[in-house]
Amino acid sequence: MRVGSFVLAAQFPGQGEGEALHRAVRSAEVAEEAGLDTVWLAEHHFVPYGTCPSAITLAALLLGRTRRIRVGTAVSVLPTVHPVALGEQAALLHHTSGGRFTLGVGRGGPWVDLEVFGAGLEAYEKGFPESLELLVRWLRDASVAADGERFRFREVPVVPRPSEALTEAAGPEVVVACTSPASVRLAAERGLSMLLGMHVGDEEKAEMVALWRQHARATGRSPEEILGASHVSAGVCQIADRRVDAAETLMKAMPGWLKQGLEAHVTVDGRTRRMRDPLAYTELLCGLHPVGTPRLCADRLAATSERTGISRFALLVEGSGDLAATEENVRRLGAEVLPQLV
Repeated sequence: MRVGSFVLAAQFPGQGEGEALHRAVRSAEVAEEAGLDTVWLAEHHFVPYGTCPSAITLAALLLGRTRRIRVGTAVSVLPTVHPVALGEQAALLHHTSGGRFTLGVGRGGPWVDLEVFGAGLEAYEKGFPESLELLVRWLRDASVAADGERFRFREVPVVPRPSEALTEAAGPEVVVACTSPASVRLAAERGLSMLLGMHVGDEEKAEMVALWRQHARATGRSPEEILGASHVSAGVCQIADRRVDAAETLMKAMPGWLKQGLEAHVTVDGRTRRMRDPLAYTELLCGLHPVGTPRLCADRLAATSERTGISRFALLVEGSGDLAATEENVRRLGAEVLPQLV
């Protein structure tokens, strides 16, 4: 089982962006010290829900500051970037980090980001498959041309070639954030592992894994490749000597962050978006994920893995909103939970 942290660089009420980003960087450094497997970095624009606007840029910083831990994006939003530019950055990080980088990509939402970056709503509603296909080809082939609806260009060489970065690796790992049957199928047809959100419980995640396997078999993927797929389950982790104390920490801090963060999202076309109730959402997360004593947290992770077949976890550890408490949470995860999962 491979357990990592999920870093949003969340801006809690009363905090500045710099404080949120400092906590994000520091928690990643502590994650390596604590023996975690991966740091997963979120990406958001124009909202305090997450203050990191470029997950791949922050990944580059953290790869330079660490030596062992993997760093992944969760996720780089494809509709607002050019797939070739993202592919070049991923190849660069793959080369220079010794293969420690994972590129997570997703469709994002119908937010004003699409207007600001000139992508338009169609890039969100229809363009994700084309962008993903171009990105995957860039990370696998020696040269690439495009003749799609959104991207058209003559054949050009891929430099640097990700497949030449390491003799034992074909290129950076790519995972896809999946929230619907359509995105599950898209990932399965390309043999790409899924990143499943923290709002989803074990039963739904198990169904999505089963659907992924069904589509992968239909595409002709080998049994070994299907069983070897390494999907990622996002969640929340808060450790305390008593479960009630861990839950109380999150119930005090997360609703305020969620309220100001979720309400700040603006749709590109003025459509109404019903946001989750912050208090109820926090309660849901406390019930779904490892929140409690080290033993409870280990048991919950093991149970999720057994029910879903997922062996990798990206756990939000900054739910307290406090730097010292976040560092302690990460250290306890490494020292008191991970040894129980071996």
